[in-house]
Amino acid sequence: MNANQYPFSGFTASLSSDLTPHLFATGDQGSAAASVPSAIGRIAHGSRDASGEGAVVDFLIQAETDADVPVREALLDRAMGPGRRRKSSEKLRRGRLPAQGLAFVARDASGAVVGTVRLWDVRLGDAGRRALLLGPLAVDPTIKSAGIGSALMRHAVAEAQQLGHGAILLVGDAPYYARFGFDALKTGSLSMPGPYERHRFLARELIEGWLDGASGVLAAAGRKAKPEPQRAAA
Repeated sequence: MNANQYPFSGFTASLSSDLTPHLFATGDQGSAAASVPSAIGRIAHGSRDASGEGAVVDFLIQAETDADVPVREALLDRAMGPGRRRKSSEKLRRGRLPAQGLAFVARDASGAVVGTVRLWDVRLGDAGRRALLLGPLAVDPTIKSAGIGSALMRHAVAEAQQLGHGAILLVGDAPYYARFGFDALKTGSLSMPGPYERHRFLARELIEGWLDGASGVLAAAGRKAKPEPQRAAA
């Protein structure tokens, strides 16, 4: 493996000279099945889960656009239900924009949005360092075993690291997120601004030592969203 290649959960990834990632779907023979120029983004080929069940789906990961927002919200409602808006993480997202360059969607072969993940700027305590909060991560429930969630996670982490961020935090299932390098080893002195399960409060450092000594309640630190214009009365 040369300096410009690295394993990507069943995919082979390479970095071009402009540092734009390209992904190639690989089969048993290891040949590149598809490639996408940097202007489009990353392409990946979904795989079956460990049990051999699940769909095989071709999908593309791209930056989210304004046109994706209503579709993304509908997907989140289907995947997570109406209670998603009551989670403590939502307090850190409400009225804010995602971190610059860190909102992504996965599209299937027809262009439909089938997955989403965003990262948000947060502050670690009153005078703490900045970090990122990841979530929500969601995939269309009809194709949840196609590898889309894993590809979105790895893409999001890689992009955050390339942009120079120091750490990513999230609230989620520890066994699932462990495969992406997340654990609770450095979140013991940190807390979310609302009810949450402490054993599900996880982090991954992108810069070694970034979370050393971090303590306090996470606070929103991102760009504020513009308020939606009020509709005139009929």
